[in-house]
Amino acid sequence: MKDHLVIKLCDGPGARIDAPAWRRFISDKTREITALMPNFDTMMRDLGFKFWVTREYELTAPGGTPDERAQGLDRTYRVIFQDDYDLPDGLAERVALLPGIESARAIAVAGAALPTPGLAVQTSRGSAGDLIQLPYAKLVTRGRRDVTIAVLDTGVDIDHPELRGRVGKRMDFVDLNGLDTTDFVGDFLGMDDVPEDEVGHGTHVSGIIGARGLKMDEGVAPECTLMAVRVLATIQDHGRRVGAGIIDNINSGIKYAVDNGADVINMSLGIRHAGGGLPHEDVIRYALAKGVTVVAASGNDGTAEKYYPGALDGVWAVGATDENGAIAGFTSYGARIGLVAPGSRIYSSFAAHGYATASGTSQAAPFVSGAVGLLKSLARQFGAKLSNADLIHIFRHSCERGDSRMRSERGGYGALNLADALKFLTHQLNGPMMKEAR
Repeated sequence: MKDHLVIKLCDGPGARIDAPAWRRFISDKTREITALMPNFDTMMRDLGFKFWVTREYELTAPGGTPDERAQGLDRTYRVIFQDDYDLPDGLAERVALLPGIESARAIAVAGAALPTPGLAVQTSRGSAGDLIQLPYAKLVTRGRRDVTIAVLDTGVDIDHPELRGRVGKRMDFVDLNGLDTTDFVGDFLGMDDVPEDEVGHGTHVSGIIGARGLKMDEGVAPECTLMAVRVLATIQDHGRRVGAGIIDNINSGIKYAVDNGADVINMSLGIRHAGGGLPHEDVIRYALAKGVTVVAASGNDGTAEKYYPGALDGVWAVGATDENGAIAGFTSYGARIGLVAPGSRIYSSFAAHGYATASGTSQAAPFVSGAVGLLKSLARQFGAKLSNADLIHIFRHSCERGDSRMRSERGGYGALNLADALKFLTHQLNGPMMKEAR
């Protein structure tokens, strides 16, 4: 198995190398860069290892934009070893100690904590929309086509009757070329623009946001545009298909969504921290600096375990409520939960044009992503733009709190109430916010 190291160089002379982006180099090796920096090159030569240097992120401008440079994306590289070397234990940690290197980590496949849906052919219409006051919200706005919600997940069944015509830009970042793929099934090689969902999870999430409402409840933000970004491959685990992916491929998906116009990114997935830098940290900071709102599932083990990106600063970590509006016992609270939303027995679209019922914070997160899409749509209608700080202000004053506390460990600011959120925003748009805009 050919291994990869992701290395971020310290800012300074020699930190910026004109190397090809790794996702293009995998299929086109016409331009080979075989040197990173002298001390690293010497270490690899002494170990007998040959390697290629590629860029971890595709830059949107030569040399990187100010936002890309601010997060060090322009000096982050993926070192791809040229053969199936037996790498010594602790190599990444040794590399990270070299002068001029800010961080180093080995590429690893991580399972994403995804709930298991139950297939269904029909169900009674649930009350999830009523719980968040969605009928009133849609009298105010159903979203706008120029507001884009990106779903980073197992892909999307783009031709599903509920989602046909809803998806704009799309990309598949799953490429495990050279890695151990023993347990993987389906499509796990070669990035392309066909993010077909083999698990069903991403299609379920997408339906909650933008379904037409043919054989299920209409999505929260049916007039917003969906972006489908496949970042999780498929593993066969005890007879069921689950999502798993490379953290760094997920990072590439995040950057793609930001650079291609996402206003909101939904990540109904969570990965534990297993050493080194926090997962997704640099690229999430990049997204936030560009004004993108990132919404993530808090996790489904009901403990204080932290799952990323939900546990990163600036990300809206979402917990789940049950059919009665109480916080679901499976909601993980290690992340600083922002708010809670319906996440129990949610019926939505599924892979292969099907439908399924599922419970989890994965289902709660898209209710919030759709809500943010509606809020950003209303603001745009008034010629204003909502910042992440604005959203904190709105949810703090509109969520339904379970007690007298402004914010709680398990419930954040409280349960999503879209009617109150839009009323509060309308008041702001007619008053303080518009004065600031002028």
